[in-house]
Amino acid sequence: MKKIKIAIVGIGNCASALLQGLYYYRQHPGKHSSGLMNWDLGGYCPSDIVVAAAFDIDRRKVGSDVSKAIFQAPNCTTVFQPEVPEIGVTVQMGALLDGVPEHMHDLDPQFCFDPSRQPDSTQEAVVGELKNSGAQVLINYLPVGSQQATEFYMNCALEAGVAVVNCIPVFIASNPDWASRFSARGLPLIGDDVKSQMGATIVHRVLTDLFRQRGVELERTYQLNTGGNTDFLNMLDRNRLSSKKQSKTEAVQAVAAKRLADSNIHVGPSDYVPWQRDNKIGFIRMEGKIFGDVSIDLEMRLSVEDSPNSAGVVIDMIRCAQLALDRGQGGVLQAPSAFFCKHPPEQFTDDEAFRLVSKFISGPHKAPPKPKPLFPPVREEKTGSR
Repeated sequence: MKKIKIAIVGIGNCASALLQGLYYYRQHPGKHSSGLMNWDLGGYCPSDIVVAAAFDIDRRKVGSDVSKAIFQAPNCTTVFQPEVPEIGVTVQMGALLDGVPEHMHDLDPQFCFDPSRQPDSTQEAVVGELKNSGAQVLINYLPVGSQQATEFYMNCALEAGVAVVNCIPVFIASNPDWASRFSARGLPLIGDDVKSQMGATIVHRVLTDLFRQRGVELERTYQLNTGGNTDFLNMLDRNRLSSKKQSKTEAVQAVAAKRLADSNIHVGPSDYVPWQRDNKIGFIRMEGKIFGDVSIDLEMRLSVEDSPNSAGVVIDMIRCAQLALDRGQGGVLQAPSAFFCKHPPEQFTDDEAFRLVSKFISGPHKAPPKPKPLFPPVREEKTGSR
């Protein structure tokens, strides 16, 4: 089976967890049943994924081999695979645009870039790197709220002929205009906003669906999250949160028995707690009524390392994108988007999304060929009158 060459935009905590995981499972093949939803997905294993290109705007990462850049500050995710061999791919300077809010420049003077050298990568430069590297799938790991920067890289992917896995809540797959552009180019697109393996949103969805299935009337609910990584630091700028809040809220509303009034549902990031680092703590509360209108309250606390929690899901998203490339299938991949993402173009319950993505992975079913006869038919000679 051939390798899947990926390009990564944003060498932060998520990229670090992804690359660590690729080498962890390469060195521990016996762990294939631990932490991954699929070891073999359509014939591709995690070890078949290789990094071909990488982009960032932090001067501590640009110019370094990706294997070194993933451990540079401000990255703070858990190091579970300390030995990542040098892979010979240098992190290239990307385009800044709206990728970093102003308050992050002030909070960390070392963050981002040398002011005398603004990140000014052109589309031509990025497209050239994508083509020269042979990248097949681009992973968007930009910070939440990076609308302009995301659209810049989407245009680059379209021009370079590269599939896209959009891991953030900037709406691309769920935007009909972008979806049609990828369809017209025959390029697979999966998005938007990755749904972590065992994150607050997927747990909140499952509990909401359970309320629906068991006939419990959900009256009001909230999900509050705290963390200390750069994702939560970035989201201190509330102006960057509109799409994130919409993505997480709709993921829960989609499986409720009836849509809750806006005043009765709050789903979204809450605050930045520096000492938590990459640990994310989620608080979920659900209030409702059971038989006889008797009240029921449910409260849950979830603590999980944020970046490794999404890495295994992204590995599956990458492989689904590659399967679509192999099959010549372009446009939004509806089943993988519904199962792996919070804000797909079309929402399904998680059980139904799982069934659909399993069907997608198994591939299009071809009608079996008609059996050949054991003996050729006897040709009858035509007779006619003279």
